[in-house]
Amino acid sequence: MQELRNEKREVAKLVILNNKNVIIKIKDISFGGQNFVMIEPKEIFSDVIKMQAQRIILIHNHPSGDSNPSKEDIILTERIYEASKLLGISFLDHIIIGNNNYESIFAIMRRKGLF
Repeated sequence: MQELRNEKREVAKLVILNNKNVIIKIKDISFGGQNFVMIEPKEIFSDVIKMQAQRIILIHNHPSGDSNPSKEDIILTERIYEASKLLGISFLDHIIIGNNNYESIFAIMRRKGLF
């Protein structure tokens, strides 16, 4: 949170974990503008597959300070979730960092019955 909350542009990071949830690597995957970041599933999964990792968490910030996910954030999360199922990789969460707060997109989607 400390690293991303003061960024002036959106930054996406991927946390790559082993099967015991130990962090193997934290990777910068995309840098965007003030209110967008482009994330492609192939950019996420290329290193994960090479490393034979089992689990991932996606994290990105909202420079506005509002940690609520946009419609695009939810669509992206669904795409990555479907791709992860095909690859046998556990997509544990997508977290949005705001100003001293964060939101779990998975928790929001579960509350809305989307997951």
